[in-house]
Amino acid sequence: MLTNIPYKFKQLLLGAVCLTIFFVSCTKERGLTEDPYAGGKKPLDLSFVSKTIDPDVVNPGDVVTVKVRGLNKYINDFKVYVNEIEAEVVTASTNDTTLTFKVPAKASTGSMWITAQGQSFFGPTVKVGGKLSVDAGWKVINGATNTTGASTVFDIEALPGGNFLVGGAFNDFELKGTEKLPIGGIAQIAGDGTYTTSGFSFGKGAGGAGKLVYSITRIATGSQAGKFIIGGSFTSFNSTRPNRQTLNNVARLNSNGSLDSLILRDVINPKPQETYKNGDTVSAFNAGVDGMVRKTFVFNEQVYLVGNFTNYKRMYLPNSSYDEKVYDLTRMRQMVRVNMDGTMDSTFHYNKSTRQSAIGANGVILDAMMQTDGKLILVGTFTTFNGVQANHIVRINLDGTVDNSFNAGSGANSDILSIRYNATTNKIVVGGTFTSFNGKAASGINLLNADGSNVTTFNGQTITGGIASFVGQLNNGKIIVSGSFNKYGDYLRQGFMVLEANGQLAAGYNNTGGFQGTIYDMVETSISTGTQVILVGDILRFNGTLPHNLLRLNFAN
Repeated sequence: MLTNIPYKFKQLLLGAVCLTIFFVSCTKERGLTEDPYAGGKKPLDLSFVSKTIDPDVVNPGDVVTVKVRGLNKYINDFKVYVNEIEAEVVTASTNDTTLTFKVPAKASTGSMWITAQGQSFFGPTVKVGGKLSVDAGWKVINGATNTTGASTVFDIEALPGGNFLVGGAFNDFELKGTEKLPIGGIAQIAGDGTYTTSGFSFGKGAGGAGKLVYSITRIATGSQAGKFIIGGSFTSFNSTRPNRQTLNNVARLNSNGSLDSLILRDVINPKPQETYKNGDTVSAFNAGVDGMVRKTFVFNEQVYLVGNFTNYKRMYLPNSSYDEKVYDLTRMRQMVRVNMDGTMDSTFHYNKSTRQSAIGANGVILDAMMQTDGKLILVGTFTTFNGVQANHIVRINLDGTVDNSFNAGSGANSDILSIRYNATTNKIVVGGTFTSFNGKAASGINLLNADGSNVTTFNGQTITGGIASFVGQLNNGKIIVSGSFNKYGDYLRQGFMVLEANGQLAAGYNNTGGFQGTIYDMVETSISTGTQVILVGDILRFNGTLPHNLLRLNFAN
């Protein structure tokens, strides 16, 4: 049988050759060798010669001239656009080699192009000046980075001396961390954005679990004044030892950034020969929860924790050893109020007869704020709270019950992603995926009075191409909006815009180009020429710059 193998192989080879000849001949008969791209339009002989605009920055209404090639053939059939807004051509000074146009009144920074006979020809970037600009003096270079995942900055907290603390998901900042000493989820920057450790020693920062800090709150008054409450997803602070993973998503830091700790003596020690385990060092703030903490607040010597957790946890120290901690658990859904030693306040959001909290929200709490009287306003994906109808927004009394005096009425018809309160204007602004709020048409943005009622003079336009994921009002009443949208009414706004308090685009403040990413927090500082705003989040690109998740803008008066 083996002697037949070469013969059979020759038969198979001959058959393959015949099949190839057959297919080739059929292909020739069907004409498949013809140019598959035949019939397409030939490119027009039209191009830009200018690579930049002179001057570098122009204003709406300015007349601009650029050099082109081959325009005469299409002189009566072409249009010019600046970042998708059509520009007026100055025909008297436009010819085969020169194109003159006026910068549109509503133009923003972006590319310019010519369209002729259905084809587009892109030219240089047009930088449109105005009252809003990226601060050139901002010294963040690499910003927040992470060798293992996301590097989002979730929170920024202003310090009395002019510096700021930032918290997030990063494990390095400005490339100053090392493998042995990472910058775990919290860092300090100076007023100009420079990374600084002056006065602070965070060590390794947040570790374990998600290794991230969502919220930083400075304690301004009382017995713990000057210290900080941090919340997020972590089980340790400045420690990587397995038996030191004793935190549960919340901690109190000293004014220098170290963990506020307590030294214990005469601890239970199952291993007497290891004498160093006769004592222990634990968190002085003995409180925690079994899930993510999204927001922390301090009011009247008490700490409020808001997030998506189920149980409050507290170490039971009499039965705990150096290596093993025993915890008391109390079912507390989404909110808990604790005293400065970490003990739970059972007068808030707690039913003494059932020994657990009320049911809370039937969805996720995405954001929260505290009013000056200590009442919380929560927003998110929920439609009820404690069994009471609360369409994506609810205000909480000081005992944790639903505040029925809050005038949000029927609330939002879809999710609220962001809420902020401005004490100067005494207004609340919300943003999300909703299209109506308490019976009023509202395309993802709405302005509220402090009692939750609609501000009747605010009338926003329709957002298209995406959603508004962040909103915040400045002290002068203007509203910052960011998200994934590309239009506001009929105007092109690529993920970022500034509105007046009446909902209209703020004239002169919408000159900047496209935005990519998500903003989570902002802080405003007054300057002699207007105001500066630091924005933090997962900010990938803005107006042609790469902000590395921290961006400072100048708003001129």
